Amino acid sequence: MNLAGRPAIILETDRLLVRSWIETDRNLFREINADAKVMEFFAFRRSHEEADALLDKVNGSIEDTGLGFYALELKATAEPIGFCGLSLANLPDIFPVETVEIGWRLATRFWGHGYVTEAARALLDFAFVEKRMAAVLAFAVAANHRSTGVMERIGMSRCPQMDFDHPRVPESHPQLRRHVVYAAVSEAMKPA
Repeated sequence: MNLAGRPAIILETDRLLVRSWIETDRNLFREINADAKVMEFFAFRRSHEEADALLDKVNGSIEDTGLGFYALELKATAEPIGFCGLSLANLPDIFPVETVEIGWRLATRFWGHGYVTEAARALLDFAFVEKRMAAVLAFAVAANHRSTGVMERIGMSRCPQMDFDHPRVPESHPQLRRHVVYAAVSEAMKPA
């Protein structure tokens, strides 16, 4: 996939552009996928080649469906800082095939500034108003309190009845298998 050209802007917040990826974002995407601290709750890190392949796949999904893990860019400096997006959960044995999840990752030097919370709130609005989705899920390893904290800050509700053991986490990492689930539901879907 060629990432050359101008990115598609999905939405803007006060401090961020939420957009498709461009070629100059590759180094940041590689950094995030190889950083032990960012990937603490994942069973593996990605090589440059693996990260590049994933970035091409993510951007292809954005181009094809409008959904994916979008690049986050700081408006003030025009630098990419990570991603936040809406994507099909792709866990057909756990959730219905149309289930959309919200997810994020930032380079560690950008942690602690509320960027993910800002982007995720805007993306939930986008999901419900623009895309007319009924609900969006988020899930993370139970011990990943940074991510579950964001889920709570953006108004998602804990759904313990939906918790699951992630089928793509190898049994060699049992501490990473159990995932907790949060959900946000469109106002249109809530009882009157």
